Amino acid sequence: MHKSAARPLALLYGALIVYASLFPFTGWRDQGIMPWAYLWAPLPQYWTRFDVVGNLVGYAPLGFLLTLALSRPGRHGLAAVLAAGGAALLSFTLECLQSYLPLRVASNLDLALNAAGGAFGALAAWVLERLGAIERWRRFRARWFVGDSRGALVLLALWPVGLLFPAPVAFGLGQVYERLEEGLAALLEGTPFIEWLPLRELELEPLLPGAEMLCVALGALVPCLLGYTVVRHRGRRVLMAASALLVGVLASALSAGLTYGPIHAWSWISRPVELGLVAAVFAAALLLALPARVCVVLLMAVLVAQVGLLNAAPQNPYFAITLQSWEQGRFIHFHGLAQWVGWLWPYAAFAYLATRMGRTQEPPPRIGP
Repeated sequence: MHKSAARPLALLYGALIVYASLFPFTGWRDQGIMPWAYLWAPLPQYWTRFDVVGNLVGYAPLGFLLTLALSRPGRHGLAAVLAAGGAALLSFTLECLQSYLPLRVASNLDLALNAAGGAFGALAAWVLERLGAIERWRRFRARWFVGDSRGALVLLALWPVGLLFPAPVAFGLGQVYERLEEGLAALLEGTPFIEWLPLRELELEPLLPGAEMLCVALGALVPCLLGYTVVRHRGRRVLMAASALLVGVLASALSAGLTYGPIHAWSWISRPVELGLVAAVFAAALLLALPARVCVVLLMAVLVAQVGLLNAAPQNPYFAITLQSWEQGRFIHFHGLAQWVGWLWPYAAFAYLATRMGRTQEPPPRIGP
């Protein structure tokens, strides 16, 4: 039996919407009005096309995933209605909470767009279910993946999302050491516990070109190995690895285009990145025949190596400045969706792989289509 990945994806996506809607969680105050007073307020006079598209598109995946998570045989229409209503209720609640945040503005237009986006996603899921596309996906999944593949598929779906937030090194997810150190120091400042914090005496050194190439190669190899742990046939592993690398490259290009402008979408590809991608392709090809059990252990080692290498280097000052366009500019709605995924993805993947260690593994991959 294959457990659906829609439910955990819906929960994760809903949590990220909550974070993005209430960020930065500071300055809570009571304005002396009902939190839902925005429902009867005039429509906002100032809005941009980006705001409209972002609010509309942002809730569509939630409605889609909720419909799939709630669907039962013969009740797909009811699932779509409940999903659309759940997305609208979530948006209503978050807009009410935004009434207490000075940096956010509760808006009836945002609520309408969010509800419409959730309804569109639910409708799309219902239509695909009626057309048989969802059932074909279930049959496809049963042919391609082992029975216990839900966790890996969720991680694979989230990997390109993490790449949408600008990374210090191509495919470099999980660089949290400096921010964690600074956050702990700020939290413990003025307390005796500050002496317990093992602060560094030496500054971190930037990655050399060879180390950057290795970091890129390891980061690009991660989704390939993760797919190898759940894909049944060797030939299908080739298609899965090629698809993962292509999606990663496109997500990185989209991130660069959003950050620096469309004409700079490919400016992140340097010589170390090119060599790292080539090395990842060769490594993925050499590891095609490994059993799933070995892939799990090897992937854990790759994650440790890449995260350790990435966190041994400081953030580039210019790169840190560019992040402000995401954290304080028009990309603030994507802040929680992409940044937290990028920070936590390698550690979540390592925890998932640790749970796989004690399970019965599938037989070695077979040669065939």
